[in-house]
Amino acid sequence: MSTPFEKALAAIDAAHALDPNLTTIDGTTIPYELHYARKCTSYLEKRVPNASEPLRLAIRAQHFRRWEVPRDSYPMTKPGYHAWRTFLKKRQAEQAAALCVEAGMSAADAERVAALIRKEDLKQDEETQVLEDVACLVFLDDQFAAFEKEHDEEKIVGILRKTWGKMSEAGRELALGMEMEGRPRELVEKALNG
Repeated sequence: MSTPFEKALAAIDAAHALDPNLTTIDGTTIPYELHYARKCTSYLEKRVPNASEPLRLAIRAQHFRRWEVPRDSYPMTKPGYHAWRTFLKKRQAEQAAALCVEAGMSAADAERVAALIRKEDLKQDEETQVLEDVACLVFLDDQFAAFEKEHDEEKIVGILRKTWGKMSEAGRELALGMEMEGRPRELVEKALNG
């Protein structure tokens, strides 16, 4: 018999499996959001091996059905980006919380998942900070190499400095331990030492 947590996790992954955007990992093609969610979980296990169930679900669902609201559905400006991110956090939190309740979790635990996805009390709430650390780690590990090719050096260095500023000391330690080569490594060193 599955627990409410296991049912919620399975439902989150089933939704991720619907992502039409595909990526190839070790020769296997999978939906990108499923890959992203698994990568988030792997960093959570390094950052907090004994994480609470609400945090584990929030980490897994932080990009819940994100592909349904593409970035270009908002103006391609800084305010447009922030409006898109704000809308997504609210939407993803509501959808994940509803799914958790449907899976049999308490309303309080479902609301905790939602609050974490919304990144409430970021600097005061340790679990919210862990979620932020994980998002930054996955960006650096999985998305940065492609991202840095699309932007000029000054913008990339600024983004890296902002990313570093969002992370806790424990998150930074994990980031410094990442294998990174070539241009991405140079840019990270420039951002941290500049």
